[in-house]
Amino acid sequence: MPEQMQPEVQGFTRPVSPDDAVISQADAIKAMTHPLRIRLLSLFTAGVELTATQCAERTGESVASCSFHLRQLEKYGHVERAEPHGKERPWRAVSKGFSVRPDLADPESWPAAQAFGSMFVAEQFGALQRWLADAGRDDPAWIYATTQTHQEYWATRDELDDLARRLEEITARFRGRSEDPAKRPPGARRAHLFGAVWSDIPDPEGEDA
Repeated sequence: MPEQMQPEVQGFTRPVSPDDAVISQADAIKAMTHPLRIRLLSLFTAGVELTATQCAERTGESVASCSFHLRQLEKYGHVERAEPHGKERPWRAVSKGFSVRPDLADPESWPAAQAFGSMFVAEQFGALQRWLADAGRDDPAWIYATTQTHQEYWATRDELDDLARRLEEITARFRGRSEDPAKRPPGARRAHLFGAVWSDIPDPEGEDA
C-alpha cells in the first residue's frame, strides 16, 4: 500500500528507509484516509514545517479545514507541532516517511488499508491527470522526459517481491534534496514517481494462460 518515499508520498510494502514509520493499526490508517489528509501529508517532506495557513494556500482549502485535519493527524501520531516562530505555530511530520502494512491479525486493519490504498491511488491519478491537462504549456524537452507505461509479465512471488523492492529504491539517489536546496543541481524541478506492482489473483478454476 502506499508508502511515503522522499520527497513524495506510496503502499502495502516494507519501509524504504529505517526512518520510515510503519502504520498497521486500523485507527491510524483510517485517520489518513481522507483526500485532504493525504495531500497534507504529502506537503510535509523531511525538514518542512508549515502553518495551517500555509497548508491552506498550497491545497486551496480553508485554514479552518486544514487546522481540523492537522489536529486529527496529530491525534494518531502522523504530524506534530514544531517550535513556534513568533506568533506562528507550524506543524511537521513525525517521521520522514511512512509505509502502510496492515496487521492481518487485526480484522479491521486490512479493510482500513484497502480503503486508504484506494483513496491514495485516486489522489495520485488525479495529480497525474492535472499535469496532463496542463502539460501543453511546458517545454517539450521536459514533456518528453516523462512517461506513463504498463507492462504485463509472468513472475514468481519472489521475483515480484524483488521488483517491488527495486522500484522503491529507484529514487534513493535523490534523497536529501527536499530538505536541502544546496543538494539540488541547477535546473532541477520537483518531480514525481508513482508506481505499483501487483499480480492477478488466480481463478479458483485455474489461471488463464
